Amino acid sequence: MCIGWLQLLMATPVVAQEVIEEENDTLSTTLTETVDTTQTATLMADSLATDTMPWPESVRKRLDRLMEHPMLKTSQVGLMVYDLTADSAIYRFQERQLLRPASTMKVVTSVTALDKLGDSFQFKTKLMYTGKIDNHTLQGDIYCVGGFDPRFNSDDMRAFTESLRKMGVDTIRGRLIADVSMKDDKQFGEGWCWDDDNPVLTPLLIGRKDLFMERFEQGLKDDGMVVECQKTTGRVPGNAFEVCTRFHTMDQVLMKMMKESDNLYAESMFYQIAASTGNRPASARSARSVVNKLIRKIGLNPAHYKVADGSGLSLYNYVTAELEVALLRYAYRNNNIYLHLYPSLPIAGEDGTLKKRMKGTFAEGNVHAKTGTLTCVTSLAGYCTAANGHQLAFAILNQGCLRDADSRAFQDRVCIALCKP
Repeated sequence: MCIGWLQLLMATPVVAQEVIEEENDTLSTTLTETVDTTQTATLMADSLATDTMPWPESVRKRLDRLMEHPMLKTSQVGLMVYDLTADSAIYRFQERQLLRPASTMKVVTSVTALDKLGDSFQFKTKLMYTGKIDNHTLQGDIYCVGGFDPRFNSDDMRAFTESLRKMGVDTIRGRLIADVSMKDDKQFGEGWCWDDDNPVLTPLLIGRKDLFMERFEQGLKDDGMVVECQKTTGRVPGNAFEVCTRFHTMDQVLMKMMKESDNLYAESMFYQIAASTGNRPASARSARSVVNKLIRKIGLNPAHYKVADGSGLSLYNYVTAELEVALLRYAYRNNNIYLHLYPSLPIAGEDGTLKKRMKGTFAEGNVHAKTGTLTCVTSLAGYCTAANGHQLAFAILNQGCLRDADSRAFQDRVCIALCKP
């Protein structure tokens, strides 16, 4: 009888796979429209087999069955589940296997940033000048000082030009200088694929584009100013006067970075971590040193992992499910981190990159987790609440699966197994 149910359980992904192909690999179809009589029967069988077991043995039994999935015969997975309430691990499967995290690398970046920078940190861009103002004419230089704020937009630029107007300036004679000394001149991350839609890593951006000084000059002219300047780059001197500072908060950047898995925002966060070391220009190497200190702080050896960037775009990143869970545990124990990290995580069936996943299941509205996707790599790491009220942290890293929809469906079933009674 048990063998029959196991065969039925193993058959479910085949049905899902066929439907996914027809619906362009849309996972929501897998878990809602296509979860018909076959999966219902599977879930009923699972319940009959595990309902009489005490928790967490019932959870372990469900996960053991999922580990027999045929997909795992030709691909890798690292899985760890930790009971935060009881302070004990309840499931481990190749949790120390080094795997690419894809965008769950953003969990590493966000926990490190909140730990190092604090929740009140601001992403700033400054407008400064040297020289003197005489008869409405600024005889001197204007400096745009980049702080790698990924949210800097046209409203912020308008505030820059208006602040000069409020000083009584209608003519500028000198130079318009871009200060991009905050970070190194590498515009792309280490190990990024050349054919990806990669963000440009410069400290002066507007609307995500490297067009800051052009837009600034045009904004001045649109505001009626006479601009007799040449554009160049340089570093703001210590005797410069501040005209205007625009900023965005840690939470503003964190929400988009995590909910929408925004790579530019993650790299901005990564270089803020680097800049916090005091090294100028900030580099990925400096950021890694801070991440490694945190890894050591939570009791693991940073030499066992490879941190290449902040977003997870790099093919050089290698972490483990154990590391991600350890960072989630650390965040859970520190309110100054958890109270900002938790709301930023996508919610199953409700928003962000999990909006279409796990709908109509016990995991909907329960699982708060960061997704990750690269070619043949999918991942999921975050929190959920078990049926007994215990808070759980988990990480699932799939690698080598040719169809992302299959590994996502596997991850969703893991989450459902954790959440269901």
